[in-house]
Amino acid sequence: MNQFEALVRLPRRYKRGMLRLADTVVVLASLMVAVALAGHWETLLLPKTWLVLGGVTVTAPLILGPLGVYRIVLRFMHLGTLVALIVGVGLMVSLLLVLDVALGWPVSWQVAPVFAMLAITGIGGVRLLLRELYELSRRPQRRSVIIYGAGVAGGELARALKHGGRYRPRAFVDDWRGLQGSLVEGLPVLPPEALETWIERLDVEVILLAMPSVARCRRREILERLARLSIPVQTIPGAEDLVSGRARVSDTCDVQVEELLGREPVPPFPELIQANLRDKVVMVTGAGGSIGSELCRQVIAQRPRALVMVDSSEYALYSIEQELKRQQRGIELHALLASVQQGERMREILDSFHVQTVYHAAAYKHVPMVECNLVEGLRNNVFGTLTLALAAIEARVETFVMVSTDKAVRPTNVMGATKRLTELICQAFANRYAGESRPCFSMVRFGNVLGSSGSVVPVFRRQIERGGPLEVTHPEITRYFMTIPEAAQLVIQAGAMSQGGEVFVLDMGEPVRIADLAANMVRLSGLEVRDDQHPDGDIEIVYTGLRPGEKLYEELLIGENVSPTRHPRIMTSRETFWAWGNLEPYLVELHGAMLGSQHGRIQQLLLQAPLGYAPEGSLVDLVWQARHARPPVTPTATPSPTSSAVLLQESFRSSGPA
Repeated sequence: MNQFEALVRLPRRYKRGMLRLADTVVVLASLMVAVALAGHWETLLLPKTWLVLGGVTVTAPLILGPLGVYRIVLRFMHLGTLVALIVGVGLMVSLLLVLDVALGWPVSWQVAPVFAMLAITGIGGVRLLLRELYELSRRPQRRSVIIYGAGVAGGELARALKHGGRYRPRAFVDDWRGLQGSLVEGLPVLPPEALETWIERLDVEVILLAMPSVARCRRREILERLARLSIPVQTIPGAEDLVSGRARVSDTCDVQVEELLGREPVPPFPELIQANLRDKVVMVTGAGGSIGSELCRQVIAQRPRALVMVDSSEYALYSIEQELKRQQRGIELHALLASVQQGERMREILDSFHVQTVYHAAAYKHVPMVECNLVEGLRNNVFGTLTLALAAIEARVETFVMVSTDKAVRPTNVMGATKRLTELICQAFANRYAGESRPCFSMVRFGNVLGSSGSVVPVFRRQIERGGPLEVTHPEITRYFMTIPEAAQLVIQAGAMSQGGEVFVLDMGEPVRIADLAANMVRLSGLEVRDDQHPDGDIEIVYTGLRPGEKLYEELLIGENVSPTRHPRIMTSRETFWAWGNLEPYLVELHGAMLGSQHGRIQQLLLQAPLGYAPEGSLVDLVWQARHARPPVTPTATPSPTSSAVLLQESFRSSGPA
């Protein structure tokens, strides 16, 4: 094959010259064989015969050239090549008949049809032979694949792969019995039951899933079946990306973990997704984070009057600003470096830009990190939210939506307790200012999002790339999962339905065992999990034990007072809260304990509030002692909300960042 590869690398003018020579030989041979088959081989001894044969043979390349036959790249031959050959041979037959009349060669009418068939077969056959030799020379460099799905997308993928340099399609697999046993694009269609046998027989290295329009629940079933085979699985882009032109069928990629969830996305309700965004000034805090950045993308798609992006991370804010600048289409973008802990800065931003809608996504969310940094977790999550909420009230913002978490339900960790406390703040303000022209406060609670900075999925990917092991905290730990775009859309729609004070809970589907998720990611990477049944496997899953404050499972609801909304994926709940008169002195005392870094007192105060806080692990004894050390905080008198709010603002401003 080395000689053939050298031939392939020749300049195109040399290859065209060789093809013209080959066509000349084929035409001459076809004419001679046609004369012999017509029973007039003795005429080959006549000079007149050779004049006719020579005339047709010499002019053959001149006829085929203008028809574009020599401009066609052989490995991309198509039906148009055959049409051009038929037209060219037809012109050669016409020339043969003209020479017959001019020179008086009497056998051309019998030779012409045989010559036409032989010439088309010979000229086309030379090209097919060269294409097969080219494919054969590249075969060792290409990975054998089976395409799952023999429909339109599968056929297009097979054609694209045949001309590509990465994969060599060997067969199709399809669930439809009507296709099984037939040939599509020259490849056999196999039943799914025979897949394991044919993988070994054909030495298949990758399975390509070519079913862009199939329902996600069906894709999940297929992927779970393929995961048991421990062979790499890749997929083609979804139907939406193919139709929009953002991707091609041949753009294969690794299976995304969200496809293992099997959740069918619900299209957003236009009246809800636009209500608080269209022609409004919208502010997103934590704009550079996973949820915040996606909120910015969703917001800008609804064409607000302006989008104010607030974050304390310079790089994260710069990244989302640069991304949105490319698609802003005349929308005002303001990227502001600031912390929600800065009261004066928040008031300045809200007043200067006349913000109407606030999505508060800024928070410390990493459970072990907040557990070890108790004071900073409170400073940012609780008092940062309080500062922003008070600024929003003063600026008369229309809508205030706080992004919460399922870890706020009966929290066992400080992060969950701080998020539940921020819910209490928003609930208290919603109750305090009900019916007034103040912000409509609401909270949206959901679980983990795939691909976020705190998600296990990117961690597992990195561990697989390193060769393992995959670290799971507990064999029975489960979590709810949702994609970031879906979560952001639902947050926006939930906020639009708020009447004030509701806790909206997103339908997260069924909880997923993290150990099963890890095992499926290993298998879909083409590797095998090493365990007692498979001691020779590739990657081991190890259990490291629950981290401080970590639960085996998460919940989304505190009580049973749950009501549906008009959106099938959003529920609402009215939950226990403290009125502002009770919450305000509590926050004053908590803030004082925080300023003094009194960790024991902080733990005690967290236990006294209606948070459902129940810490686990080594801190339990300390916390129980703290719980009984002093009675719960109760206000002796109802202070003025305004004066207490100022006290909180002033005391916190003195301790907050500059």
